[in-house]
Amino acid sequence: MLEIQIQRIRNEIYECALACNRKMEEIKIIAVTKTHPISLIKEVLENDIDFIAESRVQDAEEKIPKLVGLYEEFHFIGQLQSNKINRLLELRPTLIHSVDNFTTAKTISNFSKKRDIVQDILIEVNTSGEASKIGIKPSECSELIKRVKDLENVKIKGLMTIGAFVEDDEVIRKCFITLRELFEKEKTKNKSTVEMKYLSMGMSSDFKLAIQEGSNMLRLGSILFGERNHHKSR
Repeated sequence: MLEIQIQRIRNEIYECALACNRKMEEIKIIAVTKTHPISLIKEVLENDIDFIAESRVQDAEEKIPKLVGLYEEFHFIGQLQSNKINRLLELRPTLIHSVDNFTTAKTISNFSKKRDIVQDILIEVNTSGEASKIGIKPSECSELIKRVKDLENVKIKGLMTIGAFVEDDEVIRKCFITLRELFEKEKTKNKSTVEMKYLSMGMSSDFKLAIQEGSNMLRLGSILFGERNHHKSR
C-alpha cells in the first residue's frame, strides 16, 4: 500500500513538473519523519525516498542513529534553539533549513569551526506574515544574507518558506512567488559569493503550487506517511 502511495505521489510531481516545463529530477522529495516510528520510516526509505527531515533535535537524536546507512541526506527543518545546535551538528545534517537570524547562524558557524566542517544552511523567510511562524521578514532577507555570507563555517544554499495556512490557493501562491522573487534577486546580486541553489517550499497540502512557482525541494509528511493528529509540519 505504501509503495503504491509513494509511486502515486511521484507521478503527481512528475505530471506537475512536466506541465511547467520542468524536470522531475531537479526536485528533491524530503520525507518529514516527525512523529513517525522507525519501522514506517524504514519502509519509506526502502521505496526510493533518499532524503529525510526532522523538526526537533531530540527526535532526531532518537531516530537518526537508528537509520544510518539507509538515507542519503538528513535535513533539519524546525526552529533551532542555540543550546541545541551542537547536539544537532553531532548528527551531521546535510542541510539546516531554518536559519532566520544572525545569532543562530554565527553559533552554527562557531560550532562547525570546532568540528572543522562547513555547514550548509537555508535562510527561512516568513512570507505569509503569520505570527505563528518563524522566519525573517522578506524586507530583511537581503541584509541577513549580507551578514551571514561572511561567516567562515556556514554556507548559504538558498531560501525556505512555509505557505500560509489557509484554503485560498492564491494566497498560498503569493507566499511562494514572494520567496521565488527574493531567491532570484539574491542569486543575481550575490552570484560570486553565495550559491543560491535550493528553493525549499511546498508541503503535502500545497506542493503542486510550490512546483509551479519554482520549488526544487518539497517537504512532504502526511502525504507520504498518512495523516496524523498534530499541527502542520514543515
